[in-house]
Amino acid sequence: QVQLEESGGGLVQVGGSLRLSCKASGRTFSATTIGWFRQAPGKEREFVAAISWSAGTTGYADAAKGRFTISRDNPKNTMVLEMNSLKPEDTAVYYCAARTGALIPRRGSDYDYWGQGTQVTVSA
Repeated sequence: QVQLEESGGGLVQVGGSLRLSCKASGRTFSATTIGWFRQAPGKEREFVAAISWSAGTTGYADAAKGRFTISRDNPKNTMVLEMNSLKPEDTAVYYCAARTGALIPRRGSDYDYWGQGTQVTVSA
């Protein structure tokens, strides 16, 4: 099993920045790709960004491109999502997710492990 623990959510004003972290523990060798999904009230969960642990290959949703940056610190088993120029529509619960495999799929069902989520609220 892989355990994922998110941190860094909170309340920020429009145009502000937040840094989300996800620390993996347990059988971390099984988490070869790790990323973020988000779910806003009344909406379906959607892919945000992901990165492969070994190659550092990244994938972003269109809504995240140019504003969000995903990175990883392999020795610390930690992945970070830097979010800039935040908008009210970025308000959601953000979930860290991981999977075994080199690809970066965008469907939540392709991920095997999930964190509890962290709330991000962007106020106008």
